Amino acid sequence: MKSICAGLWLALGVTTLFAVPSIAADKPINISLFPPIALAQPADGVTALRLDLLYGKNTSVKFLDLGLINQTTTASNGLQWGTVNYNEGTQSGIQLGFVNYDKGSTNGLQWGGVNYAGDAGGLQLALLNYAEKCHGFQVGAINIIKSGGMFPVMVIANWGKK
Repeated sequence: MKSICAGLWLALGVTTLFAVPSIAADKPINISLFPPIALAQPADGVTALRLDLLYGKNTSVKFLDLGLINQTTTASNGLQWGTVNYNEGTQSGIQLGFVNYDKGSTNGLQWGGVNYAGDAGGLQLALLNYAEKCHGFQVGAINIIKSGGMFPVMVIANWGKK
């Protein structure tokens, strides 16, 4: 019994030692007024929750991103909900906002007043949808796909060619 307990403690200790560098690289929570007034700095990633009171910027956010202006520089995964959502890298999950702007690629749902994606996958739902390339579906008043779309400009719905 004592050897099993000692083995479990040893396994826990070794696991903790290997996990510490990855825990230090990303912060679990960030609350930001605007950079640099935030718990996590813009060079850090956030693994659980980011709350942006005015403006927040981090390399990545996983799980839940809430605020007025949300910016990520590499990746956003999960739910991103704000007035303006701006991603320089990839976005996967659900993006809700008045303006959703993804310079890179998006997979999942973009739902807002205006949606922009460099490479759109999934569903764009807004009054105005714009995609540089599209392999998904757009629903809105005006839907624009620069290349790879069924139509360059279409009302109600547009989709990417296979």
